[in-house]
Amino acid sequence: MIDNLYADIGYHSLTKHGEIVCGDNVKKIDCPDGSVVLVLADGLGSGVKACILSTLTSTIISRMVAENLPISYCVHAIAEALPICSVRKLAYSTFTVISISPNGLAHIVQYDNPGIALIRNGKEVPLPFVRTTYDEKMIESAQVQLLKGDVLISFSDGAEHAGVGPGMSYAYGWGRDNIVEYMEPLCHVGFSAKTLNTILLDECYSRYDGRPGDDTTALTVYMRTREQVNLMIGPPANREDNEKMLSLFFSKEGKHIVCGGTTSKIASEYLGKPLKVSLDFEDDDIPAMGSIEGVDIVTEGIITINKVLEYANDYLKDNETYSQWCYKRDGASTISRVLFEEATDINFFVGRAVNPAHQNPDLPITFSIKMQLVRELAECLRGMGKNIRVSYF
Repeated sequence: MIDNLYADIGYHSLTKHGEIVCGDNVKKIDCPDGSVVLVLADGLGSGVKACILSTLTSTIISRMVAENLPISYCVHAIAEALPICSVRKLAYSTFTVISISPNGLAHIVQYDNPGIALIRNGKEVPLPFVRTTYDEKMIESAQVQLLKGDVLISFSDGAEHAGVGPGMSYAYGWGRDNIVEYMEPLCHVGFSAKTLNTILLDECYSRYDGRPGDDTTALTVYMRTREQVNLMIGPPANREDNEKMLSLFFSKEGKHIVCGGTTSKIASEYLGKPLKVSLDFEDDDIPAMGSIEGVDIVTEGIITINKVLEYANDYLKDNETYSQWCYKRDGASTISRVLFEEATDINFFVGRAVNPAHQNPDLPITFSIKMQLVRELAECLRGMGKNIRVSYF
């Protein structure tokens, strides 16, 4: 058992081609005791009706499971609450429920969704499912102790069917086992849950030739230990506070990132180590990085952080730019990898000093813009599930 085990969670959906809304829905609830409840629901059919079915299902079940109500009661409540399809005379949404306690004990319940996969050390591990019938519905349930590095992947049947349809290349679809085989070698590389999820859905989208024949949703959980990262940008408003800010910053465990020319200079002086600036520009739009012994990452300030914020906003949406920041070696990409992929807890140390270079009316950079960038980046990171603390000096 690992006390500081952390469930990194990523999920997203592809909407069926020609539909406005997705018929799948994912609901996440963070419980007061530190546990998390996740529900992936797939509504009958597609479009608005399916969206209503899946939203009702995920909302009702997630709330009930969070309140520790029996699964039999949850299933019965769903059967009573969902409207009946006038054509097929069916009233249900398939679903997968994942409840994870703070110590990593997972309870999994699924009804008619493709089988959830547990990948450990790059290989699928069979889950000990038990089958029970509630209200004429066959429910599968399992309990498993998750370990560091484990990955849980759940998806709707749109992923299984990827490639099926007129003019498509795959007559029988992708298939559950092939999906798992595709994801196995990727699950011990160190990608975040969001990135793993994006890779899976990108492949589904490709197999559908960009025209998904069904709503397609994936939900990924990556079990990891908590990792703290500390980022400092800007010197304090009062020079007398330099020592206080820097001593607090470097006393924190985890990686240390210093952003900004003046900030790098005072960090260099505090550590008694020279600041070296690289002449290599990985990206013409991003200033070159520097280095200081004792600091993990040294970059320019505003321009670099603004690019990180662009990546962060995209990460929370479709994560289309992950192929850029995942591999590029400029300052913004390097910081993004650490903040998005590695960090679970992030401490911002923000200096309130006004940079004289930013007072030029011909420049679009102001003190208020710098503060706004930090606030927006902190909110984006909270949206990724990170624990954020911002200290001003």
